[in-house]
Formats: sequence, C-alpha cells, structure tokens
Amino acid sequence: MFDLSIGKLLVLGVIAIVLFGPDQLPRLAAQAGRALRDLRRMADNARADLREGLGPEFSNFDVADLNPKNFVRKHLFEDIDDIGTAPALHPAEDTAANGAIAARSLPAGETPPYDAEAT
Repeated sequence: MFDLSIGKLLVLGVIAIVLFGPDQLPRLAAQAGRALRDLRRMADNARADLREGLGPEFSNFDVADLNPKNFVRKHLFEDIDDIGTAPALHPAEDTAANGAIAARSLPAGETPPYDAEAT
C-alpha cells in the first residue's frame, strides 16, 4: 500500500529528527503508539458492538467480508476448482425444459452445436 523500503524509512527518520529534534522524538513516538492502540481498541469495540447488535442469526458474519476484494474472492473464486469437475451431460440431456441447449463442456475435438435461429 505505502511501499516503504528501508531507504525511505531512513529518510523519514532523518527528516523527523531534523523537524522535531532528538529530545522530542521519543515523546512523539510514544504518543503515536498510544493513538494507534486507542484506534485499534475503538475498532475492536465497534466490531463487537456490531456483532452483538446483529444477533445470533449473523454469528458467522465477518466484517472483512464487507471489503469488496474479499467479497469477490469469497463469492466468485472460492469454487473455481469445482468448475472443471462437473460431469458432462449426455447428448440427450443437453436440452433444457424450454428446448434451449444447456451449457456443458465439450470434449476435445467435438464441435459445438449450431443454432440457425441464433445466427
């Protein structure tokens, strides 16, 4: 996210020493640590309040699932391995109830069906 290398961290440290001085830097670092700890505690409390407010129906709810990246990974790519394991349909079972051709994987070398009305 921030792509901070060791060289960049050293430059930031030198800038901090120049701006704040070596005597104030430990105090500022301690304040930053306390602020981060307080933010983490508030986020944990908010997460606990959310789970408590949702009730037992949502006991398996994970707040991380609200992240779009995790949502897509969970719902689209979770069963990606199951796609290739579906059994091939018998040619007589290829048509759906409405007469349309059902989707199935074709064996190697087989030509796809041709629908004159679709072209």
